[in-house]
Formats: sequence, C-alpha cells, structure tokens
Amino acid sequence: MFRMFTSLTFASMLALPALADEGLNKLTAMQKTDASFTHVAQDGERADALRNILPYINVPDGFEVSLYAVVPDARSMAVAPQGTVVFAGTRKDKVWSIVDRDRNRIADEVMDFAPAIAFDIPNGPCFSKDGFLYIAERNRVLVFPAAEFFFEGPDPAVGVVVAQGKLIPEEEESFNHSARVCRVGPDGHLYISLGQPFNVQPIEKLEMYDEMGIGGIIRIGTDGSNREVYTRGVRNSVGHDFNPATGELWFTDNQVDGMGDDIPPGELNRQTAAGQHFGFPWTNARVEIPDYKNVPRPEGVTIIEPQLEMTAHAADLGMSFYNHESFPEQYHGGIFWAQHGSWNRTVPVGARVMFTALDSDGNAVGAQVFADGWLNDDTGEYRGRPMDVAFLADGSMLVSDDFAGAIWRIAYNGHSGN
Repeated sequence: MFRMFTSLTFASMLALPALADEGLNKLTAMQKTDASFTHVAQDGERADALRNILPYINVPDGFEVSLYAVVPDARSMAVAPQGTVVFAGTRKDKVWSIVDRDRNRIADEVMDFAPAIAFDIPNGPCFSKDGFLYIAERNRVLVFPAAEFFFEGPDPAVGVVVAQGKLIPEEEESFNHSARVCRVGPDGHLYISLGQPFNVQPIEKLEMYDEMGIGGIIRIGTDGSNREVYTRGVRNSVGHDFNPATGELWFTDNQVDGMGDDIPPGELNRQTAAGQHFGFPWTNARVEIPDYKNVPRPEGVTIIEPQLEMTAHAADLGMSFYNHESFPEQYHGGIFWAQHGSWNRTVPVGARVMFTALDSDGNAVGAQVFADGWLNDDTGEYRGRPMDVAFLADGSMLVSDDFAGAIWRIAYNGHSGN
C-alpha cells in the first residue's frame, strides 16, 4: 500500500528524541495511546452562519461557491493523493482531517488527526506522491506513512524527520512568522519555508539566519538529511508551489510593516536555480529597507526581483498551480493564491483569491481578482480571511479560512456566477 522505509532510515527517524511529547514517544515506539478524537459538527448554528456569508462572495461567471466544511482555524491544506481525505493545519495545536465519504463535495466529518501528539503550530501539511504525509511545525517535522488510510484511528504510524528544536535554534522560536509551509519537490525532497520572526531582523542575526535558512526556504531529504538553504532573501513566505511544467519553485512573500499603507508591495516570486537571493532584508519588492541602507549587500549576489508586485499589506499567503481540467482553459497552468487581508493598514485590503496566468516564457502576466467579498468594504470588517488554496480531484478549488473557521469550495458549472 505504501513504500516501506529502509530499516536504517526508519530506525534513525524513530531514534530522534521526541522530548516532552509523551504521545509521540508512544507512537514512535509503536505503543497504543488513550487519545480520543475531537469532532467538529458540520450542521447547526455555526454552519448556518457560515452559509450566510456565501451570498457576499463574488466569483466569475460560470463559477459557484459553497461551504465545503466547518474547520476551526483552517490554514494550509494537503489533499491526499487518492482523494480520501483533506488535511488542514492550524496555527494552534490541531491538524484536522476532513472527509467527504459520499463524494458530494460537502464534508461529512471533521476530526483532529493524531490526537495523542502535542502539535505546536502545525501549519504545514504536505504529501509525497506515494502517500506520505509530512507536517511542518514551528520547530519540528513529522512524517505519517499512509495517513490517508490510517487517519480514522487515533494512533497512526509516525516518524520524526526533524526533531523538536532542530528546525531552527530553540532561542529563535517565536509565535511571529512561525507558520511553516511544506512541499515535496519534483526531486523528492522537502522544501520548508522558515520565516524570520522580526519585522526586520537585527543585523547581528543576519549571518546566522542566512546559514540556517531563517528568512528563506530550506531543502532536506525526506529522512531529514542533506539540509541546505535553497532560497535566500525572503522575509516570511507562507505559500509555495512548483510549476508542474518546469519544476521551478514559486512563492509568495509578506512585506515589511511600518512603512505606510502603500509600500512595500506584496510579492510573487519565481526561482529558477538553487541559492538565488530575493533581496530581503535589503529590499522588499525593489523598495529599500531603511534599517539596512548602510549594510553591505552580499558580494557577487544578483537580487531576483518579484514576478508580480501586489497591493501592499494584503498578505499574500497560500498558493497553488492549477493542474486540472474542469476550470476554463484560461486558468490552466496558472497560479491561484490567497490574500489573507491587511491588519495594519488604515484602509483594509485583501481577503480574496487572486490569479495569474503564465506566458510562453513561464513569466506571470498580471494579477487579477478571482474571488472576493470576504471583506465588508462598507465597514472594513472581515467576514472571512482566505489563507490557502488547494484542489480536489475533480478540479474544484478549496479555500481555507482561519478567521471564519471554514473551508470554502469554488467549482465551475458553466452557467452563471453568484
């Protein structure tokens, strides 16, 4: 049903210390726990209140939006390869399993995954093609073989890829910019974003952060080996994906606060080679950062400028390439991403899903709003805050929303939008 670890690899994963996580200690020793599930009701007042938001959400003609699931704090998503379940991370202590058993594109059941484990900001779930679920936490990475088939039991098989306290130095742990994003690349390695925890990191931390990949994206083997810094000069990326046509890594990046409503712009970046530098903390989307104005830039490094510059402080987060067929052809091969919405702008912006097509050279050709309405323009209040996008096997889009506590579904029906 799934590939077996080599005895050396699996043993080395299990041998890594789990520290104070008693549930993980038991599971890595193949012992039973007494954990029980938390189930989230999919009907009742909460679900009704979420459905009341639907008329406000605008989608293009031919599309329709619906409530897929009630999921508290839903953040980054991973759709299982065989479509059995969707996993959603959070910035708290839960990973949710979302199940649509009858395939009517409405979740039947939502419950926490591996409830015995003491997760710590498990924002970043991702799957390998052969069904291994990786979960990137604030300072640890776990792997669950065949999670798609074992999620209904409280004690799934688990291995430790990066032990607690080893992803970043423990003294660098922060709640700020600690939502990791995980993807398995075309090369079979794990790519994990490590946002630096400051608005702009202190100069004395610059060298250490660069060596560790804090403020970048690291690449490691799926057993935790051969760690390297793949992407440099990133402030806080909470969304990345690989172009299935080229294998190139694309990622969003959040910009510096405190420079006003309109600068620096948000970023969508394209990486064409390992080790490229994207400017931070010297620049954010071509805007110079005052803190580093007199700090020498790295010698011999060419700064890669963004493919797209977006509305400042709209908080561009989770992104995915569209590699399906059910949406109209104009969307095929393009990128969808979520704008979470501003927190520090005098006039709120964002809370929408964006799209860009790519040209024949693989470059982004402009950002357009695909879905909005989660922001009440009259009052400045949020009805919801999209965080990530993912796609079901039928090509329909899931949009996670950690403010409303929901996952929305956008599908093309070929008729009229709402």
